[in-house]
Amino acid sequence: MPGANSSSLTPGVFILNGVPGLEDAHIWISLPFCLMYIIAVVGNCGLIYLISHEESLHRPMYYLLALLSFTDVTWCTTTVPNMLCIFWFNRKEIDFNACLAQMFFVHMLTGMESGVLMLMALDRYVAICYPLRYATILTNPVITKAGLATFLRGVVLVTPFTLLTKRLPYCRSNHIPHTYCDHMSVAKVSCGNFRVNAIYGLMVALLIGMFDICCISVSYAMILRAVISLSSTDARHKAFSTCTSHICAIVITYVPALFTIFTHRFGGQNIPHSIHIIIANLYLMSPPTLNPIVYGVKTKQIREGVIKLLFKEKDVLIMK
Repeated sequence: MPGANSSSLTPGVFILNGVPGLEDAHIWISLPFCLMYIIAVVGNCGLIYLISHEESLHRPMYYLLALLSFTDVTWCTTTVPNMLCIFWFNRKEIDFNACLAQMFFVHMLTGMESGVLMLMALDRYVAICYPLRYATILTNPVITKAGLATFLRGVVLVTPFTLLTKRLPYCRSNHIPHTYCDHMSVAKVSCGNFRVNAIYGLMVALLIGMFDICCISVSYAMILRAVISLSSTDARHKAFSTCTSHICAIVITYVPALFTIFTHRFGGQNIPHSIHIIIANLYLMSPPTLNPIVYGVKTKQIREGVIKLLFKEKDVLIMK
């Protein structure tokens, strides 16, 4: 009977241990993550502000970029401030419900990131393969509905993570060897059978990841065929150059994700757990940090918009 009662316990708080084995280096580990977070917040908020205020950027491509920036800055904000509190102030406690909420947003926004990149690939496909119909196909209502569908997809598929994890009994330990509440990291702390969690988590990852990657691959296959068929070299270069920023964003997002998945699945015994945790944090931080830099450097319209906005602000200050 006592065993039955204990198996139904739910912890009031979890203890996030940060990077186990590297506690003495927490301060030094925090510095690059803090810098990356500052760059991510400033860069992505700057892009959102620029796109909303610059009329020349009021186009589907840049609306999707603004949605990507919003997803990025929200994504890293769900984990980094709490992680820095662990590293700097040793504040490791997190409420059980707050942990579940963090877990939900981390995985939902991960799916949202992938979905927006897929929508951006479809945008480039329409722009290059159907340039004369671009404005009539990708209207503002279409972009709004596509963004909402991507958001709802993440909510619907990730909500069961929270429900499946909440139903588990926690009677052994409330210590999570991680810097944030990841689905399987929390599930593995329980003393119950979390096989359903593992199977469902893998199914969702494959469903979202494989679907989005297939759509991106098909879009770029069609784009490549259309670009190759152009007679002029300059036209081919100009058409494909509009995709370079998006291709870089895809690489920045999917390569760390695939590396994380493969190291967990096939290299888990050979790679220290502390390295897994650092890689998982870099996976969450790399896209939000690098995407605004890539789009700022690679996209001419973004560069021109920044220069125009800076000179406009300068003129306002001089007039005052």
